Amino acid sequence: MRFVFYTHSLVSDWNHGNAHFLRGVLRDLAARGHQAIALEPQDAWSRRNLLADKGPAAIERFRRDFPELTSRQYGQDFDHEAALETADVVVVHEWTDPALIARIGSMRRQGAGFTLIFHDTHHRAVSNENAIAEMMLRDYDAILAFGETLRQRYLDKGWGRQVHTWHEAADTRLFKPLPDFEKTGDLVWIGNWGDDERTAELVEFLIEPAEALQLRTVIHGVRYPDAAQARLARAGIQYQGWIANADVPLAFARHSMTVHVPRRPYVEALPGIPTIRVFEALACGIPLISAPWNDTEGLFRLSDFLYARNGAEMRAHMRMLLNEPEAAGALARSGLETINQRHTCAHRVDQLFGILAEIGTPGVLEALENREAAQ
Repeated sequence: MRFVFYTHSLVSDWNHGNAHFLRGVLRDLAARGHQAIALEPQDAWSRRNLLADKGPAAIERFRRDFPELTSRQYGQDFDHEAALETADVVVVHEWTDPALIARIGSMRRQGAGFTLIFHDTHHRAVSNENAIAEMMLRDYDAILAFGETLRQRYLDKGWGRQVHTWHEAADTRLFKPLPDFEKTGDLVWIGNWGDDERTAELVEFLIEPAEALQLRTVIHGVRYPDAAQARLARAGIQYQGWIANADVPLAFARHSMTVHVPRRPYVEALPGIPTIRVFEALACGIPLISAPWNDTEGLFRLSDFLYARNGAEMRAHMRMLLNEPEAAGALARSGLETINQRHTCAHRVDQLFGILAEIGTPGVLEALENREAAQ
């Protein structure tokens, strides 16, 4: 089967976590013998910032790290009709230009043979409702929402025909334990500062505990203002900027623990949706401590990571993980087991094929039979 994914960017993961998940999905599709390509706009904000930050070498790095992935850029004169003429499935991400979203929907309404899916992995459905309400989604066969609360939002507003929960997951071809590397630090956090959506939380659950315990701490991420970088320096924390996602497993392997600090819109308005870094960290077998969020869908077990209700609990958990290696190891093993049993990109591709079978996408039953025979 031929899959086409419209994404903000596949090549750049600069402040763009959805690229992690799509890379894993496309890699899994390719491993199953399907053709899967991404289409991304020439002027993608993430790609522009990656080039400005790290230069063309970062783009070449993507091609070396993921040689099996294909991404084509499109501009104003791109022939989308020709690009989709032989597609079986077209998945359009929520950050795609609304005019293009409508154009692809019009193709479907006029008889295009592909199954058309809209994919939402953000909080605009609650934080900027009009942006979603004004999109022309009536011609889309299905909507994939990356959490049940987001799916309910679509259903309540009548924004789609079929709406399915399709969580992100870990690409376990990339994210896996690397036990042979020596620890060089205590705590690593990989995440972006962003738009003041979790500034107070980062101070309480990351910076102050690391400072109080004098942990050897490294932070990777982008969009850290000068004031934030100065605060990290005062806390004795090394800020190392952007990190290629392919290097993250090694960063986890070299540290004893990591933390999850969710953004406020997800905690308050879209509970039950963790950042993709939770899936990736657990897949690497690193002990994880999370700031408060409500796992409303039961994605994880209580034994998979620790919850900290406040900064004091975060400090206590960090101290325990450093002083009790057996407990830290049990935590890491539990989280890894849950990922491998429930939350890999292969699981999500299986789910996607189930949705396509329900829709009646031509060729999907044959693909499922071939998959079953291969196993």
